[in-house]
Amino acid sequence: MATLDFLKLELRQKATAMTTTSKQPLSDSQYSAGFASLKQGSTAYESFIIPQLTELLAPLFNLRANISVLEIDPGPESVFGCLSSDMRGKIQKYVAYEPNSLFASRLEGSLAPTAGKQSLFPGLHSPAEIHRAPFEAERNTESGTKGEDGKFDVVLFCHSLYGMKNRREVIEKSLGMLVEQEDGGMVVVFHRDGSLDIDGLVCHRTASFPTGVTRVVNDDEALSSFASFIAGFVMEDPDADRPLQLEWRKVCRSLGYREDSRPDHISFYSPEIMMTFTQHAMALPELMAQVPLLKGTLSIKNREARLHHPACVVRPTDILHVQACVHWALKNKVGLTVIGGGHSGHCVLPNVVSVDMGSFDKVAIFQGEEGNNVDWESSHLVVVEAGCKTGDVISRTMDVGLTVPLGARPSVGAGLWLQGGIGHLARQHGLACDSIVGAVLVSVSSGQVLCVGRVPSQHQPMGAIRPENEESLLWALKGAGTSFGIVISVTFKAYPASTYSVRNWTIPLQENAQARSKLSYFDERVAMNLPRNCSADAYVYSDADQLHLGVTVFESSSTEPTATPASTMFGPGTECSVVDGVALFDSEMYISGMHGGHGGGKTSSFKRCLLLKRIGEASVAEVLLAAIKKRPGPLCYLHLLHGGGAIGDGPADATAFGCRDWDFACVVTGVWPRDQDGTDTARAAIQWVYDVASDLLPLCQGVYGADLGPDVRDASLAVMAFGSNRPRLARLKQKWDPHNVLGYVCPLPRTPRIPKLIILVTGESCAGKDHCANIWVSAFTSCTHRTITARAVSISEVTKREYARATGADFTRILGDRTYKENHRPALTAFFMDQVKHRPRLLEEHFMNVVYGNADVEVLLVTGMRDEAPISVLSHLIPDTRMLEVRVQASRETQVRRGGSGGNGNSEDLRGSGDGELDFQALEYRPSLVFDNDTTGNEDAKAFAKKHLIPWIDDDLQRLSDMVRSTPDFPRPCIEFRHVLGICQQPGGLPLCTSLLRTHFSRDWEKMDRVVCCEAGGFVFASALAVHLNKPLAMIREAGKAPPPTISIAKSPSHMSSFNSEDMREGRIEMGRDVVPRGSSVVVVDDVLATGKTLVAVLGLLVKAGVKTKDISVMVVAEFPVHRGRETLYRQGYGGVEIRSLLVYGGV
Repeated sequence: MATLDFLKLELRQKATAMTTTSKQPLSDSQYSAGFASLKQGSTAYESFIIPQLTELLAPLFNLRANISVLEIDPGPESVFGCLSSDMRGKIQKYVAYEPNSLFASRLEGSLAPTAGKQSLFPGLHSPAEIHRAPFEAERNTESGTKGEDGKFDVVLFCHSLYGMKNRREVIEKSLGMLVEQEDGGMVVVFHRDGSLDIDGLVCHRTASFPTGVTRVVNDDEALSSFASFIAGFVMEDPDADRPLQLEWRKVCRSLGYREDSRPDHISFYSPEIMMTFTQHAMALPELMAQVPLLKGTLSIKNREARLHHPACVVRPTDILHVQACVHWALKNKVGLTVIGGGHSGHCVLPNVVSVDMGSFDKVAIFQGEEGNNVDWESSHLVVVEAGCKTGDVISRTMDVGLTVPLGARPSVGAGLWLQGGIGHLARQHGLACDSIVGAVLVSVSSGQVLCVGRVPSQHQPMGAIRPENEESLLWALKGAGTSFGIVISVTFKAYPASTYSVRNWTIPLQENAQARSKLSYFDERVAMNLPRNCSADAYVYSDADQLHLGVTVFESSSTEPTATPASTMFGPGTECSVVDGVALFDSEMYISGMHGGHGGGKTSSFKRCLLLKRIGEASVAEVLLAAIKKRPGPLCYLHLLHGGGAIGDGPADATAFGCRDWDFACVVTGVWPRDQDGTDTARAAIQWVYDVASDLLPLCQGVYGADLGPDVRDASLAVMAFGSNRPRLARLKQKWDPHNVLGYVCPLPRTPRIPKLIILVTGESCAGKDHCANIWVSAFTSCTHRTITARAVSISEVTKREYARATGADFTRILGDRTYKENHRPALTAFFMDQVKHRPRLLEEHFMNVVYGNADVEVLLVTGMRDEAPISVLSHLIPDTRMLEVRVQASRETQVRRGGSGGNGNSEDLRGSGDGELDFQALEYRPSLVFDNDTTGNEDAKAFAKKHLIPWIDDDLQRLSDMVRSTPDFPRPCIEFRHVLGICQQPGGLPLCTSLLRTHFSRDWEKMDRVVCCEAGGFVFASALAVHLNKPLAMIREAGKAPPPTISIAKSPSHMSSFNSEDMREGRIEMGRDVVPRGSSVVVVDDVLATGKTLVAVLGLLVKAGVKTKDISVMVVAEFPVHRGRETLYRQGYGGVEIRSLLVYGGV
């Protein structure tokens, strides 16, 4: 599939070859027709431009009540018109330059309010200004185009820079038209073709969309219009133009791609890039005066990075230079990239400053005294500066009989070590990041030099400080270290060097059954039975159209090599070679045996790595084998690096590298000849990598974050990069890089200010969800005792907009016309399900976009959500925020009266048999609250909010939260402990907590028969509540502590037990047999809900005693959603149990 840029080149060459007659620019009508075909068939708007623009502008729109915008060459519709209604409502001044008269007229019409139709920008203070002229650097375009303060908040170029030769001058002119405030405004540029080099300017932010596709209908009229638009002209002589149009159509059909799902269209690649510029865009000379520039050619291994044009590359020679880079970036609010080994695809980015650490290339080795009382590992240290390469380090350490597990490639640098480092010694000594014991870095939050962990005194820079909670920073550096500062040096613990025996096997594979059998045998009989000093890597590849399984066994030993299970399975293999740590790099099969030895060394590659368990299982093996069959080129392969052993010794949260339970790291590697960089061949190989990764993602244990960056295709992979450590890393990122200076590495979730209370308003179609949500917003904002900001938004609006774009449906009517929306509902649902099929985490993406896009309110009500048990699925994404679900219900008659189907044929029709209440057993989970919306008027909804919703923003809850003391690094380093039981030690703490437990209970206390608790924390709060309510207390104890007769059940270790005990065996809990009578209604009270393991056991015990789950309620004092306790309960079958928590914390 050719790119539009290549198509344009071919069309123009064809015109030059065919005719010498004059060319003429497109008329307005010709341009309009071509533009329409291009935009209608483009995936960029819904998948890249609108999401990026929304995310980019949300902070600015949240800061200001009124926004002035200038849009250059918008076409017939404003791109700003695709923003959410809340954002559009803040635009008070709109100015556009549109030289195409047809476009200008249509644009004016789309912005003018008409009878029955609200203005696209209802907040305009004056009519929109449309200037029918080009926006030029030389022309005086300021007169009559200024907002009320004389400047604009946003200037937007969306595909507007084509044909402009003086792009820098145009951008500079638009920069001069921005508001002169501290936060300033921004110039936003979207550009097709995927590259935009504007010399001398530094962008504030950049993003790319390399998978953009444009589709055009495959008929003569449409192709002629499209080809003329892409070429940019037609011939002045009609007799010359007709044969040219015929040839142009042939070119389009020859270069285009026909997708099976759209046989009547021709597709072309149209990669996109976004750049934003602020008032600091011209600050580059200031940096160049302080820090040396790179002299000579930049050595970059990665193909992607080699194609980018940075703003400049600085090469600091001392720490002061690195500090100057950081101070400059902070002052000008721009990001930086860091170059170490040059293997990262995002170490160089367009119009971003790159910091080349190549001058920091020293290795220092510290050997302790040998003796019986010396800890060998702690006494042998290696200090490695950030510009060193793995091969150099191993060579130096081998000279003194030491080694460090740094990975499997000699040319990789600090970026790999800090983000994991999987190599041949990992099974014996762990990952590279596991051997990190200290580091020196420059803080990107302050520019200070920080020293963390063990750093020999000779390598502690003068003036370096040790930050508070340095253990947390060191923890983050060990697995996600490129995100938290510019590392100057890393201190590793070293190990005794040894020699290595290496033996290779190449096994031809036949049909699928035999291939799966071989892969399974290798997994179960070879890899799983090797001792830790051995590792078995595998390669699945094809050579000369023959599928092969390549196996390399590495053995680290100071003695003769031993026989391995591979010898029994595959025969003797190649002759065993014995090598040292340096030669080990060249002994890999890909270097020495596959594809003629590294493809002759003249190749480029692209990789993504997923962490797999049991590669021999049919589901995994089938994906691996199918991947090779579908490979786009002969050099593409899968490399399976052996895991297990020391990698999984520690808990997942011991370091930031949270993915520990895996057997193989599957490196999906797309390879192509280097002379085909940037061609269809390269793009196909890259897309193959992402396709295979997508197929493996549901089967994997995690994703290796070292390869990931700002590419939008990495977003779904990044979610799996750090396991359960991801939320904690996000909070540390906010602390150590609050300005996102290092924003182009493996993406971490952002933790901006977000609403304190999120209410998910769910229910069937036509139950009145939106109506109720708006009433409840009014109830919050009209509170008399305090000022509360609240807003209701629909999570489905983005899907509806994308559906309208794809089908031609009227987006405005889908939002506002109930009958029209109901007519489209089946197709809209099918469209959404197809999206989810290709983007499994679409719900999470939409939800977080809604949350971050409404960060300026305290209370956010979200409608349009139709997913079951949404709190259990989503609460861990925003662990610092309380989340409630209110399910709105109405009778079938009411639904029909409101224009719905009354549930007939609706998969969400989960109503009981006419009693007006939800059947929670059929629902399999219980929402936080249920509102019956059958009555007319607003009074019942207002009363519901007053009784059930507004209490959740009570000041007493904040008072209670303030009583919970936070203790860092307890009960072990890098854990922030919340002492919930400490509430009882505060004056008035226990009475306040008891009162809140009573008032925030949704059921009738009179109908509760027992208060149940489990030792030890639950005893304190439950006892006080039982006394207050005059209810019997049922205590659940550890087995052996209650007198017989008892009933008992198995219980997994609790979250705190995992910290305080080495014994992780399953225990038992028990209670008196008759303490809770069969059929009782009970409320379980506990101090904390974390993983939910204790609560699962308690609920199981109550069910065993004869209590029905529908008669159980749970009240906890503090909840830690990051541990997904609610999800555990839901998956264990206890989703129907109502759970309330007074406090919510984001820590672990």
